[in-house]
Amino acid sequence: MWRAPEVFTLGHSPDPDDAFMFYAIAKNKIDLRGYRFEHRLEDIQTLNERAIRGELHISAISIHAYAYVAEKYALLPCGASMGDGYGPIVIGKAPTPPEDVDPREQLKNLVIAVPGKMTSACLALQLYLGDFKNIVVPFDQIFQAMNRGEAEAGLIIHEGQLTYAKAGFQKIVDLGEWWKKETGLPLPLGGNVIRKDIPSEVRHDLCEIMRESIDFGLAHRDEAMQHALPYARDMNQKLADKFIGMYVNDFTRDYGESGRAAIRRFLGDARRAGYIDSLAEIEFVE
Repeated sequence: MWRAPEVFTLGHSPDPDDAFMFYAIAKNKIDLRGYRFEHRLEDIQTLNERAIRGELHISAISIHAYAYVAEKYALLPCGASMGDGYGPIVIGKAPTPPEDVDPREQLKNLVIAVPGKMTSACLALQLYLGDFKNIVVPFDQIFQAMNRGEAEAGLIIHEGQLTYAKAGFQKIVDLGEWWKKETGLPLPLGGNVIRKDIPSEVRHDLCEIMRESIDFGLAHRDEAMQHALPYARDMNQKLADKFIGMYVNDFTRDYGESGRAAIRRFLGDARRAGYIDSLAEIEFVE
């Protein structure tokens, strides 16, 4: 028999978009319906690994990693990070290739620094490029690894998508832009999951609390921004606001049919290409 915990563990990244989303929960700005939450702030690769072990009640997760935790977790319909025509970027020091040159020709023989094998960005790059030479580097150290000569290209997520040019790098390909042209769908990057052993009525409550937290942030943007700014590495307020706008939007409130279709297509293509061994049924909390 399921016993309600005194505190629900809530895992998310120490990034401005997640801080913005969970501001109202963290600061008791909305009715938490008697539930209590312990925020666990960890990088997405660590959260993916913890989800595989089923450790947290609710957690941010890479959509790629959901393929490996679908038996333990259901996807919440809110809290998603989707790039609608934009997304993770592959960068290098060489000039951006001309439009008539396939970037894959430039990338196929390079060592690419990736932020984790289980990230959605890495899976998107596999779908785009096929197998490639890589090293795994924490997402916030990829610029340094490239400058040290450990990698010739880098797969950039989070705020690096807005700061790479200032750091002296050139865009080779935007994977979200490629995916949109290929499928007509947004690129599903991150989502939030909840353990399946939690009763459906409690899952529904927790889902509504999360959605209300997102809505509160969007309705009280200035104060939620001030809460999120300390997590905005190398970004001023204007840049942080732009980044939050990219990844806290209508898709974050609810995937919608196109978001659900995007997740099924993304994981389905990966399964058919052999990059995911198996895939349990994708379950959304409704």
